[in-house]
Amino acid sequence: MLSIRTLLVLSGLFHCCIPGLALNYDRFLCQYPTSDPLEGCPPNTLLVGPSSQANFTSIQSAVLSIPNDTTPYTILILPGNYSEQINVTRVGPLTLLGQTLEPTSRAQNAVAVYWAAVAGTGDNAYTSTLTIAPTLNASLTGSGPDGNPVPAGTPFGNTDFRIYNIDFVNDYAPYSDGPSLAVSVSYANTGFYYCGFYSYQDTVYIGKLGNAYFYESEVAGQTDFFYGFGTAWVQSSLVTLRGCGGGITAWKGTNTTFENKYGVYIHDSVVMKANSSLEIEGQCALGRPWNSQMRAIFANNYLDDSIRPSGYIPWESDTSRIDFNTTMAEYGDFGPGFNLTGRIEGNITLLMTEEEYEPYDRVEKVFQFPFNGTYGNVAWIDFAPSRP
Repeated sequence: MLSIRTLLVLSGLFHCCIPGLALNYDRFLCQYPTSDPLEGCPPNTLLVGPSSQANFTSIQSAVLSIPNDTTPYTILILPGNYSEQINVTRVGPLTLLGQTLEPTSRAQNAVAVYWAAVAGTGDNAYTSTLTIAPTLNASLTGSGPDGNPVPAGTPFGNTDFRIYNIDFVNDYAPYSDGPSLAVSVSYANTGFYYCGFYSYQDTVYIGKLGNAYFYESEVAGQTDFFYGFGTAWVQSSLVTLRGCGGGITAWKGTNTTFENKYGVYIHDSVVMKANSSLEIEGQCALGRPWNSQMRAIFANNYLDDSIRPSGYIPWESDTSRIDFNTTMAEYGDFGPGFNLTGRIEGNITLLMTEEEYEPYDRVEKVFQFPFNGTYGNVAWIDFAPSRP
């Protein structure tokens, strides 16, 4: 099977990213297995794993040992399955590395973190396998059009959190059975490279003032598996349909504290069913509006035949969630799941012109949260993860 990148390059629709900031050390040397696991790693690197050489046996214990200051830290994790919830509240730069022979291949990941929880009558936040947020209140989803009221004065959390070559799984049930988050991001800048996120409902939550960049990663789900208030950019990745429920995306537009172009942006990626045995042709929606300020854009993606002819759909029969503020759009999508006639007849998907798409066509136009006092700075994103 062709890789995502190869498929998009052959189609002529792969768009390279803008230059950006990579790590200031050779992560390949740090991740590659050697007799001394920390060989090639930067200062302030902690080792997690079952080995006697490790400083910690759990990832969370390593996270908790790090001072809450601005000193950069790295955590190298040895191969294995870790059953735990990880919560990151520190403000300083933190990088989690999964040890691997193939640091530019998600398919070869040897580190996985598992949890099993469903929201039930509690808040979605309590279910997440991985949470990056400065406080519990900042991470709570809440209910209603505005969600949880985050207390005034809540500080912004981590300004540069990165993960490479680690999978996160919430395996509460092998089907949609309520919110079961694999990752939750609020009031933080986060980058995920060659990672996997697996659940069935609400897999990825990007909460208020949450910024998340996904590269060469896989996100798998069934119902509303990208949702939130914040801003997510998915680049050159695999969006895997484990079934059809709700939509792939669901967003609320309440992130107005700063001039952040909240929403979910899926670019140059592949959207396809988890396996050929799934009989879901024409049944899966690109998204549905969590409230009327929903913003989701699929751009230059390959769509398999699972996608509905209409593209997006209303929230059940509630058309009041769609108005002039709603952006449920596509630009340049292709493949058997792009049905131009169906999109036009459905009259819900905005087929963007080049002019309409231009304000969202580059990462730095979307992530506008102030970093060191300036807007449009995306220094927390690694735009060259495939180079040492």
